[in-house]
Amino acid sequence: MLLPRLLLSAVVLALLPLSHATAENPSPTVADPAPVFDPMVFFTGHVRSWGVFENSGGAATEIIKTECSGRMFHGELRMEQDLYFSKRPRQHRSWRMRRLDAHHFEATANDLVGVARGESRGNAFIWSFTLATKPGHPLYNVRMTQHMYLQPDGRTMINRDTIRKFGFLLAEVTEEFRKD
Repeated sequence: MLLPRLLLSAVVLALLPLSHATAENPSPTVADPAPVFDPMVFFTGHVRSWGVFENSGGAATEIIKTECSGRMFHGELRMEQDLYFSKRPRQHRSWRMRRLDAHHFEATANDLVGVARGESRGNAFIWSFTLATKPGHPLYNVRMTQHMYLQPDGRTMINRDTIRKFGFLLAEVTEEFRKD
């Protein structure tokens, strides 16, 4: 009984550095040069989204809607986000995002572990972070990577989100964000 647990632990530990290194350095590989997506500009004001969760097999499992309200304060975006799920209670996330240079950003939020890091190139913004799905219980943390693409109208953004645990795909989310 002990041997299978040790083998499982060894496999999990072997996978951690690979998934962590990849997720820590997101970089847009497919991007149109225009319109330029600046997440701090896009999320200033009121933004809402509609989307669907899919399990690792691609089956739709849950609907998500969000309402976001952001404002700039001393060069930092402060955004309040309410997340509404079809099968779970509403969640609230408070973001604080800052620009590091022309293309790089970092952010914190009330349910993140550490700092979210992202890069913007052309119409694409890719970032990655660890989400505490049950704060205070590290075994419930998941790694999220979001691929956001601003559409030609400048008001619509498509988000493709992957949710992983120990490098294994748990779920994906596809959302459309619309800036009012």
